[in-house]
Amino acid sequence: MRTIKHILDRKSRNLATIDANETVFNALKMMAEKNIGSIIVMNGDQYLGIITERNYARQIVLQDRKSKDVLVKEIMRTDLPKFSEADRIEKCMEIMSQLNIRYIPVLENDKLVGLISMKDILDEILLHQKEVIENLTNYISN
Repeated sequence: MRTIKHILDRKSRNLATIDANETVFNALKMMAEKNIGSIIVMNGDQYLGIITERNYARQIVLQDRKSKDVLVKEIMRTDLPKFSEADRIEKCMEIMSQLNIRYIPVLENDKLVGLISMKDILDEILLHQKEVIENLTNYISN
């Protein structure tokens, strides 16, 4: 049974974070510099939410607002489900698909330990399938 921990063990634990009182412009600049599509919003060590390119498109561009005038906390997403390292990957994938979300925070004892994307989940599933195929191939050829 694959869990979120399997994904996090292969990923870098360096998370892109931004303070809730920073401007959306600064968040976008950071996303561009790091070539990422989301940033975790924090207040010190406390997880608050996430800001994504989708947030920006829907809440800034489509509403004709200026990213230099809007704070991250005004458009961040705070309603994402939270998962732990012990949660099964299939459960994650199902919930992410139902809610049409691309990222989920991973918390242990209310402390942020990672961020999982739908791509991470798909990569893990493909890796697992590859391992199963290799094991079956070895079994058959022996």
